[in-house]
Amino acid sequence: MGSTLLLTGASGFVGRALATFLIQQKKIAVRCASRQALQIDGADNVIVPSLDSATDWSPHLNGIKTVIHCAARVHVMHEITTDPLAQYRQINVDGTMRLAEQAAQAGVQQFIFLSSVKVNGEQTELGRPFKETDTPCPLDAYGISKYEAEQALLALSARCDMAVTIIRPPLIYGAGVGANFKSLMQVLKKGVPLPLASVRNLRSFVYLGNLIDFVARCIDHPNAMNQTFLISDGFDMSTPALLHRGAQAFDKPARLFPFPPILLTLIAQLVGRKNMVDRLSQCLQVDISKAHKQLDWQAPFSVMQGIQETANALLNEAHGQGQRKN
Repeated sequence: MGSTLLLTGASGFVGRALATFLIQQKKIAVRCASRQALQIDGADNVIVPSLDSATDWSPHLNGIKTVIHCAARVHVMHEITTDPLAQYRQINVDGTMRLAEQAAQAGVQQFIFLSSVKVNGEQTELGRPFKETDTPCPLDAYGISKYEAEQALLALSARCDMAVTIIRPPLIYGAGVGANFKSLMQVLKKGVPLPLASVRNLRSFVYLGNLIDFVARCIDHPNAMNQTFLISDGFDMSTPALLHRGAQAFDKPARLFPFPPILLTLIAQLVGRKNMVDRLSQCLQVDISKAHKQLDWQAPFSVMQGIQETANALLNEAHGQGQRKN
C-alpha cells in the first residue's frame, strides 16, 4: 500500500513517537522523512539531508494525502550564531515553505504544521491564558520564525486547494525529553533542595502522548482545516506543584524551601540565568477550549501519568548507563 501521510522530523522527540502511534494505533501508512537513516517499524523511511529553500521533496510526495511537518530548527538555549534569526528563517520559514509549495503542487490535501506557543508570547498574566484569537507577540528568533512560517502557510492555503492546520504547543514533556525539563527532573531525582517554594504561578504543559493524540485527531478532520489550535494537558500547574509531582514520580520528597522571588530573579540575572528563572517563576497558560469544542478532543492521559512516564524513562536511562559502565 502506498503512503498516505508524510511525516518530517521523524527522528525527533515528537516525530518518532508520532510515527509509531500513527502506524501502530491508527493503522495509517506513514512515510517518515529524516536527515539520517532510521528504522521505525512499519514505516516507509526516506532520507532528506537538508531542510531549506533548495530541498527537493517531489520524490517523496507521490501518493501523499497529508503532510505533518515536525522538522525545525528548535529553540536554542545558548545561541552562538551571530545572526540567529537568519538561521531560524532558513529552516523554519524557507524550508517549510519549500515543502508546502511542493506539497500543494503534488495535490496534498492537508498540511499540519507543528508551531509553538512562542508565537503568542513568552508569558501571561495569572488567570488570563493565551487564546488563538490573541494578537501574536513572538519575542525571540525561534518564535518569530514560527510566526512567519504560519503566515506564509495561511497565505499559500488561501490561493490553493491545500488546507493548513497549525498547532501551537507549550513545553512538551515525556519519555525522551531533553533540555531544561530533563535537567529539572534529574535534580528532583537527586533530591537537590530548590528555592522555589514561594513561587506563585501557573503554567501549561503538554505530555507527548496527549500531543500526538491531538495531532492524530486533526488528520482529515473537517473542523481542523485552515485552523490554529493551542493545546495542553488541560491542567495548569504552579512550578512547586510540578516539582512535587515530579518528586512523587521518583518516590522522593520535593525539597523546596521559601525564597523571595524578586531576590531569586536578581541573583539569576547576576549569574546569567535569568531566562531560566523566568520560566520557573512566570505564568504561561493557554486556553484549549477551541480544541474541545471544534474537535471534541479531551486529553487521554493525566498529568501524573505523563510525569510518571517521563520519570520512568529517566530511571531506565540511568540504569542502562550504569550497566554499560560496569
